[in-house]
Amino acid sequence: MPFYARTGRIALALTAVAALAAASASDTVPASGGDITITPINHATVEVSHAGTVILVDPVAQGTYTNLPAPDIILITDIHGDHLDPATVARVKKADTKIVAPAAAASKLEGALVMANGDTKEVDGIRIDTVPMYNLTRGPAPGQLYNPKGRGNGYIVTLGGTRVYFAGDTACTPEMRALTNIDVAFVPMNLPYTMPPSEAAECVKAFKPKIVYPYHYRGSDLQAFASALQGTGIEVRLRDWYPQR
Repeated sequence: MPFYARTGRIALALTAVAALAAASASDTVPASGGDITITPINHATVEVSHAGTVILVDPVAQGTYTNLPAPDIILITDIHGDHLDPATVARVKKADTKIVAPAAAASKLEGALVMANGDTKEVDGIRIDTVPMYNLTRGPAPGQLYNPKGRGNGYIVTLGGTRVYFAGDTACTPEMRALTNIDVAFVPMNLPYTMPPSEAAECVKAFKPKIVYPYHYRGSDLQAFASALQGTGIEVRLRDWYPQR
């Protein structure tokens, strides 16, 4: 192989590694009282922090938490193992961590605060609204859904006047399409449990968040999602939720 070809391939490889490292780093979003820091962890697990409050969503064993602060609030979206892991919750929380979960998951978490679809509560001074998350048609057998309506919660968390939406395991539901004033959205896209990138993009176009992160996307075509949103004015942030451990 000619030297210039080898060096070209090496340069491309180094560029890809650098891009992946950058994609895994924490991001910031402006908010009143200081920036919100967003840290991808694994699959459906993400940490956000603002003004000294740390919120951890769906911590499970596949994530790495060594260099992260203990959360003030833990949000659990549903009962599946990639969202609910009581042993990991117990390991990463501190004595006064508040745990918020739907009833089906809260029964497995000591001291959890139960929130149902459509609830609004203030937890440690943070407003939390719940949004239904469910499948419309996809399920393991006729008449069954992977995620039935009412069991799990999506969450909207308001931090410094900025509304951050964690969709959880969901299809493009009417409730998601009807959302308004969402600044940052975390939207899933993997089959068969949620939706394909094309459906996720159409849903995002409907509720128009300022920034969208695809997560819970294992095996999906992120570029197809990003391409479908070109020209909409919505900022798409592609990050690595599946780092090498």
